[in-house]
Amino acid sequence: MKNNLLIKNFITKKFYNIKKNKRNIKINLKLLESTFKNLHKDKNIFHLFYKKYELDFALKSFKKFEKFKSIIVIGMGGSILGIKALHSFLELKVKKEVIFLDNLDSYRLKKLSRIIDQKKSLFIIISKSGNTLETLTNKNFFKNKISRNNSIIITEKGNSKLNKFSKNKKILHVQHKKYIGGRYSVLSEVGMLPAYLMGLKIKKIRENLSKYFKNNDKKLLCESSSIMSQNYLSKKINSIIFFNYCSHLNNFVYWCQQLMAESLGKNGKGILPVLSEAPKDHHSLLQLYLDGPKDKFFYIISAKDRFNKKVDKIVKAQKNALIKVLKKKRIPFRIIHINNFSESTIGELFSYFILETILIANLIKVNAFNQPAVEEVKNLTKKNLR
Repeated sequence: MKNNLLIKNFITKKFYNIKKNKRNIKINLKLLESTFKNLHKDKNIFHLFYKKYELDFALKSFKKFEKFKSIIVIGMGGSILGIKALHSFLELKVKKEVIFLDNLDSYRLKKLSRIIDQKKSLFIIISKSGNTLETLTNKNFFKNKISRNNSIIITEKGNSKLNKFSKNKKILHVQHKKYIGGRYSVLSEVGMLPAYLMGLKIKKIRENLSKYFKNNDKKLLCESSSIMSQNYLSKKINSIIFFNYCSHLNNFVYWCQQLMAESLGKNGKGILPVLSEAPKDHHSLLQLYLDGPKDKFFYIISAKDRFNKKVDKIVKAQKNALIKVLKKKRIPFRIIHINNFSESTIGELFSYFILETILIANLIKVNAFNQPAVEEVKNLTKKNLR
């Protein structure tokens, strides 16, 4: 039986030091082993991977919301990118219309306000702090359509604007746990509740989350994060190109982009994560990628085309041709191939990239859980609006 996904690295020794690699792998293994022992009791980001992690909602309380034909999800950044990734990856299993509001676009809001039927639409409003400016602005645009009968709010406990709105309107509130940062929250209530209401099997999403704490999968994770950490420190690599041959994974890449940029881009360190759509970008950016500065690391993402054998054959030939050239030019790359579009597969993908990011952060000595530059801009924005 095939694994849900294949992850394999193709990296020459030019891009890592063998001695450092062995030392880093030991550090990673030690961290994973000690973390795995305490998954059940430590209330931190790793608790998400605990098999018996308790979601802050009872499914029976949300049965009344299953009747809605449309779901409007309002959020920003980590509060919504993971849900978009889930939706895109499992789109064929979602039987409802799902609309995502994750930017400020007054023209789009105006169009949506005309067509949204509040009797058939469920609003899910998400903000960790409860004070996210863009989320509150988008929520206010629909305040006359939002009621206790068609809305759910996910935010931290406290006196935030979103919490006050929830209490005033008597809207059902689901707690966003304080110890879970937004970009890591997809495996918590933030991602699982919308997934359930989209008709997805959330137990299946979470069933293999501890996979990368074990055996060969653990070794892959530890070695990969060690090699990547050396590239973050050496500064030989300036960009990670997610060269994606599967459009159903574009939103997953956008989730990865935030995860990597906000977790690892600080203290003068960081590698720019970039989405490149293939095969479209064979005809635009590929020339630069292959014949320009040798400062890029490629993540080649693919899946078997489920709809057309001829298209699958063409895309496979293009991907294999690219891999051959990358090997010839000794450009480092990683293959990520999806064998199965299932709930458990997307859960494993989230798990792998979250853990790899945290391990890299530990090795390059940055805090994977803060975003000081983002907070600085937020604070200045508030001052400018006074």
